[in-house]
Amino acid sequence: MIKATINKLFGTQLEYFRFFYRYLGNSVWIAMAASLFVAILDGVGLSMFLPLLQAAEGGGGGAVNEDLGGMAFVLEVFPLLGLTISLVSILFVMLIFFCLKGVAKYYNTFYQVILQQRFTNILRLRGMRLLSGYSYAEFSKADSGRIQNSFSGEIGRVTSGFRFYFLMLQHIVMLTVYVGLAGLANPQFAVMVGIGGIISNLAFRQLYSKTKFASKEFTLENHAFQGLLIQAVAGFKYLKATNIIQDYREKVEKSIVTLEQHQRKMGTLNAIATAMREPIIIFVVVASILVQVSLLGSSLGPLILSLLFLYRGLNSLVGFQTAYNNFLSKTGALENNVAFEEELLEGQEVDNDRAYPGLQRAINLQGVDYSYGHEEVLRDITLTIPKNKTIGIVGGSGAGKTTLVNIICGLLNVEPGMMTVDGVDSNHLNLEEYRSKIGYVTQEAHIFSDTIFNNVSCWDPPTADVKERVWEALRLAHAVDFVEELPEGVDTVVGINGLNLSGGQRQRVSIARELYRHVDILIMDEATSALDSQSEKSIQENIDSLSGKYTMFVIAHRLSTIRHADLIIFLEPGGHYRMGTFEELQEVSPSFRHMVELQTV
Repeated sequence: MIKATINKLFGTQLEYFRFFYRYLGNSVWIAMAASLFVAILDGVGLSMFLPLLQAAEGGGGGAVNEDLGGMAFVLEVFPLLGLTISLVSILFVMLIFFCLKGVAKYYNTFYQVILQQRFTNILRLRGMRLLSGYSYAEFSKADSGRIQNSFSGEIGRVTSGFRFYFLMLQHIVMLTVYVGLAGLANPQFAVMVGIGGIISNLAFRQLYSKTKFASKEFTLENHAFQGLLIQAVAGFKYLKATNIIQDYREKVEKSIVTLEQHQRKMGTLNAIATAMREPIIIFVVVASILVQVSLLGSSLGPLILSLLFLYRGLNSLVGFQTAYNNFLSKTGALENNVAFEEELLEGQEVDNDRAYPGLQRAINLQGVDYSYGHEEVLRDITLTIPKNKTIGIVGGSGAGKTTLVNIICGLLNVEPGMMTVDGVDSNHLNLEEYRSKIGYVTQEAHIFSDTIFNNVSCWDPPTADVKERVWEALRLAHAVDFVEELPEGVDTVVGINGLNLSGGQRQRVSIARELYRHVDILIMDEATSALDSQSEKSIQENIDSLSGKYTMFVIAHRLSTIRHADLIIFLEPGGHYRMGTFEELQEVSPSFRHMVELQTV
């Protein structure tokens, strides 16, 4: 039973050590070596305190040697150094050792701070790299609250766990040194106190287990809380306008209360453990002294030096237990981080080295099929999209319009041979280069909480050339007039997701950003469906003025938007589709003709 417990404990700790080692490498060993050096300096300085003062007063008699036990060798050091044993020389050497310990302690603590910051930075940088390479198909199934929490609150808890873990290792190193020195002074007494310390540590097993479980519960609830916050910010206008925000507030408050309960539970367990530790340890020491003196007939003198070391060691044991319990309260965050990274790794896109210089001839789709589970959305789509042609995509909700565009963007993978770009299979393309040539304007244009200039330039430095390109992009997007009327012009901060701009203004800024990027494929995904008539007319003018200059895919509910497209793909339920010009589709498709009649195009 005890063996299984020890194996489980050390196996778990080894996994945690591997986790930190994976990020910091040999820096971990340097930190442990520094802790060992501090402990040795402290132990040597402490070892001289009692025996050498006794030697100075007693002249190095047999009583002193008896009290020193296995530590009597320290008396032999002074002559080797050319020093006489006196009160002044002893105090001087002790001062030197403890000063050295102070310097070593400073550099050890400083190094720990550097490691902690490095660890935090590595976690964040690695996380962002993994997220940027995460497959869109996998992302669409992910929990937004978990992603948000893993990058914010949980990073702080993992970093805190790192600090407590290495504080725990430091206390283990110091405990080992002190117990070793105590064993030299009086082996029998040291063994008795050591056994008592191990038993006392096993007594905390239930507390450790409950703390670890509470940490996992806290992490899961924090995921849920972060998800609620994301939705509150994204849907604030709707929640406020309909007063549903009051009901939603109650939902968020319940999550906050639950989080508080988990935190209180962890705090209570930690407080119990902290309050119990010192009384238990003192009980162990008292019991060991009574056994040695009363039952085994030992004199108190030989126990004093060992007790001095053990007192230091027991303080390290208390420190270890405190750090360990605090570490356990963060293990939920560590385990979440490991699982989260594994999910990101499993969902990484496979990028290729085939360079993409830009669209030269055409994009070809050959028998494209796509399903979500058992639901077939696209079936045997075959068409050629020549460079700089405008393709309209229409159909009812759920017909696969956005799915088709996601395939063209490389966000969703298809079987080899189903999509080629200038004759190159899309599965062989360098996706980063390919997507850098794609502009995407959605129904809810994504605007960053920043200035119009930064929204268009994607944070390029404001050089003369960049400024000229920004204004040219705004001109092509028919956005110059409204930007010039703003109080700060292009330096106007537009608020959360462009809240201070109208829908049409957001769309034009979004279009300007894509034109600034020198894309050659431009996708307009329901870009006019949420706009008023005047804004829709402005965006329609944008689309018409850009036709023939870019390869354009225009998804639209309003058929007037794609009336002049070079080719229209009409998607029907079940994966069926028709293709042709506006007039051709009216002739061959009753469903399309009916749609036209309903919209009186």
